[in-house]
Amino acid sequence: MSSFPLLPNVSQDRLAIRLKPAAERMVRKQHPWVFEASITKQNKEGKAGDLAIIFDQKKNKFLALGLYDPFSPIRIKVLQYMQSANIDRTWLEEKIDDAYTKRAPLLATDTNSYRLIYGENDGLPSLIADVYDHVLVVKLYSLIWLPYLQDLFELLLAKSKTKTLVLRLSRNVQKQQAALQGLHDGQVIYGELPNPEIIFREHGIRFSANVIAGHKTGYFLDHRHNRKRIGELAEGKSVLDVFSYAGGFSVHALAGGAREVTSLDISAQALEMAKKNALLNLEDPPLRTLAQDAFKALEELRNAGEKFELMIVDPPSFAKKASEIEGALHSYARLAKLAIPLVAKGGILVLASCSSRVNAEEFFELMTQEVRASSQPFTELERSFHDVDHPIGFPEGAYLKCIYFRMG
Repeated sequence: MSSFPLLPNVSQDRLAIRLKPAAERMVRKQHPWVFEASITKQNKEGKAGDLAIIFDQKKNKFLALGLYDPFSPIRIKVLQYMQSANIDRTWLEEKIDDAYTKRAPLLATDTNSYRLIYGENDGLPSLIADVYDHVLVVKLYSLIWLPYLQDLFELLLAKSKTKTLVLRLSRNVQKQQAALQGLHDGQVIYGELPNPEIIFREHGIRFSANVIAGHKTGYFLDHRHNRKRIGELAEGKSVLDVFSYAGGFSVHALAGGAREVTSLDISAQALEMAKKNALLNLEDPPLRTLAQDAFKALEELRNAGEKFELMIVDPPSFAKKASEIEGALHSYARLAKLAIPLVAKGGILVLASCSSRVNAEEFFELMTQEVRASSQPFTELERSFHDVDHPIGFPEGAYLKCIYFRMG
């Protein structure tokens, strides 16, 4: 494969690091994050992508190896524990091969969109690689990978058998213009991209992702299993998809034979995408869209006496930092209260959370309390978590949880 002439030329130094005892214990447990405040000694100033060798305090022996990030409070992203290794092309290839093997069950289905690399959870911190049919989208959440981009891009393209590579950059990374040396968000690094909207398949259902301007890498792949489940439950039902975005749940419900589907989202632009995605699969889909604030719209639907036989409530993350957890729990409870009266007798209510700071048991208990407080008979049907291409490798890597209730 040819080289990538656009990539910056980045030198790499080695740093010697010692940590506070509590941080050292976390590293021994193979936690991938070392915070700036945990470092007690560092032999010289580091730059993004430098190799940080962590030595233990007592015996001065090798403890771990990571990449240094001067722009983040998570100062070191750990790659290797207890036994030293060369972080080279062979090491990277082994990580990518392992990640690909984990996705094998998904790739055996009628699906050509998946997350090949899920950051820390696949041993490659701050790096996301998503595949949409023939297009590979790599998103960097840190500059630590700049020295390795040549090898990473070649290996990821080869393993995924994709023909085009698009680079996406997080907002924090985009701010580091000098270090990026001309790289920018939405850049086509390899191959051609005549149209930024890529049509892909998810369990046989067709969707479109804008890999240049779309959220994250172009689409939210993580709810794939739940979307498939909604398709299986939807036949003959009236469906309400709250926080529908581009209609993932809505389109699976339509393809599954739903009698009618209402997609509710505050973004009119997202709802236009939902309509387009529906039309990729059905000639005349029974789809209604409501561009409104979800909380207000749910009240209005209740006041209008509307009922739905299948309802999905999948809000964005309400807690991105610890100080927001209490408010997030209040919002989840409020949404459940608003949703329950809209579910027809015998209907199914699906409640989801993607807030990593709200743990699964806390969320499930809160949702069960709200359903119980409604004084309606109910049955919990199932709980679900991450799909196979979003493996959980450390506690903070777990964020997605979903609970299904039958009401009445």
